[in-house]
Amino acid sequence: MEVKAVMRNARMSPQKVREVTRRIQGLGAEEALAVLRFIPRKSARLVGKTLRSAIANAENNNQLRPELLRVKEATVGSGRILKRWVAKARGSAGPIRKRSCNIRIVLTDQG
Repeated sequence: MEVKAVMRNARMSPQKVREVTRRIQGLGAEEALAVLRFIPRKSARLVGKTLRSAIANAENNNQLRPELLRVKEATVGSGRILKRWVAKARGSAGPIRKRSCNIRIVLTDQG
């Protein structure tokens, strides 16, 4: 059985979060949490929060034990982009794109 959790519009660039999600794909859920605990990045905290949510969904909604769960897929997509402007030389303006991402984690109990 598959269980998922999604965090939408996390205020971090998708490229930065993908580096972390690649490390946990295919691991056991508890092992992935242990790995994330020792990665010193903000994105690791965001992915860990989403992973804990997926584990809680599995326990409460489907009565699955966390020891049996594996990370089937951890994907990061682009969220909305806040567009801002910064003053540049000679009265012009330069764009700033504040990116956000959607983190999606799918757990499965099949080995």
